[in-house]
Amino acid sequence: MDNRSISDNDRTDRQACGARSAADDPGPCILAVETSGRHGSVALAVGPKLLGQTRFTGPMRHSAELFPAVQRLVSEFGKTPTDIRQVYISAGPGSFTGLRIAVTLAKMMHLTNAAKIVALSTLDVIAANTADYTDPQRADIRKIAAVLDAKRGQFYTAVYQRTAPDHDHHPTTEPVVPDADGRIWKKIVPDCLTTASQFLDRFADESDPLWLLGEGLLYYKGKFDVPGIRFYGPEFWNPDAEKVYIIGRQMAEKDLFADPLDLVPNYLRGPDARPMKTS
Repeated sequence: MDNRSISDNDRTDRQACGARSAADDPGPCILAVETSGRHGSVALAVGPKLLGQTRFTGPMRHSAELFPAVQRLVSEFGKTPTDIRQVYISAGPGSFTGLRIAVTLAKMMHLTNAAKIVALSTLDVIAANTADYTDPQRADIRKIAAVLDAKRGQFYTAVYQRTAPDHDHHPTTEPVVPDADGRIWKKIVPDCLTTASQFLDRFADESDPLWLLGEGLLYYKGKFDVPGIRFYGPEFWNPDAEKVYIIGRQMAEKDLFADPLDLVPNYLRGPDARPMKTS
């Protein structure tokens, strides 16, 4: 991740997304937030049109840059935070602090704007990065897994299989993780907690390679580097707000909104820190 200013990141992402005035775009104003990983970002959309994305200037800058980034992004397109009617967030698993920040922001938006909330699996958001993979061998990739560091020698993982969408029988409550060429990734192993050895015993198969991506590989790629396992490049490892928007929009269209009162981060397990006992 480079250290360009927020302004430079704004300009680059606007060019990539296609900057446009929001005034003529139908649909609700949507904020997508990704603070579950090391590199945070926010995106703004109006209905089906993604307007822009802002990436934070460095890793673990969520607390310092989230609110200024939101303000800057909405102002750029002639909006204010009070215009936001839907908020999509990565709800976990991931950074305990980052998840709490996203959930808190979403609840604030609900209280102030009556904004509806979509809460997504961070592992789904990471898996959606594969839609940007353009290598010719992509057609040979049948299964992927997203991997996050859960500390204590464990990892958060989910496994997906590439398939054609079944519009008639696709479960209404299941998020659609998009791939390229109109295909999707069907989750065949839900979000879970595992060790590297347990994961490899189950999924490493030279006859049917499994491709990995995710921030858990940043320091621990070597633990998974065995026959039957292959890797996407590091540019596909980080979740970002654009993918939060893409998946969240599909869920919003199915009216799959979270209950703001019951919304909590999806930690999959408790934090390492514990309150000290007092006598």
